[in-house]
Amino acid sequence: MHDPKLPMTTASATQGSGSQNPSGAAGATVSSGAGYDPVKIGIVSISDRASSGVYEDKGLPALQEWLSRALKNPIQFESRLIPDEQARISAALIELVDAGCALVLTTGGTGPALRDVTPEATLAVAHKEMPGFGEQMRQISLKFVPTAILSRQVAVIRDHCLIINLPGQPKSIQETLEGLKDSQGQSVVSGIFAAVPYCIDLIGGPYLETHDAVCKAFRPKSAVRPGPAVH
Repeated sequence: MHDPKLPMTTASATQGSGSQNPSGAAGATVSSGAGYDPVKIGIVSISDRASSGVYEDKGLPALQEWLSRALKNPIQFESRLIPDEQARISAALIELVDAGCALVLTTGGTGPALRDVTPEATLAVAHKEMPGFGEQMRQISLKFVPTAILSRQVAVIRDHCLIINLPGQPKSIQETLEGLKDSQGQSVVSGIFAAVPYCIDLIGGPYLETHDAVCKAFRPKSAVRPGPAVH
């Protein structure tokens, strides 16, 4: 697929809280265990009302909190809060990939409403489509609501980055990433994040390691690395 001719937004990555600046760009580093590959992750919340200050955005905090619990790696977050405008969404995704993000997660704008254009913006910058992620997200959400079939999330690869659209609600974000567990905490339906680390391996990204209690990553035995030495 061909890239659109899009204006680039400006990024301002800073250490600390990751609060938004007027351009909608921010960065924050979350420390984690030593000995693991560092990773830069883009998180993008797409909402007309949240980006204009009508209500508080809950998507970015939900993504950052879940990823910080799930991954053992040191994470540098690059966050964006932008309106439902296709050109701006595509430009933000390109910018985050060019900035070295190995993974970009978006939240919001994936329904059938006229202003919901996140899938179109994502497909416009894709080099490869990864339809299995969207299929699995809808299967998970169908366990809760029949309207899950209205969801249009997609996942794509651009260069060495995996980009995934997620639902807009924090509860749904956790369910689709983490999957469903029984009362003993055993996995009943795998969440999509179980496949993310190996996908990033295959496209030349850092080696991501997860906390099994949150989400157990799956790799073929031949792709599993020994863990960091414990002193």
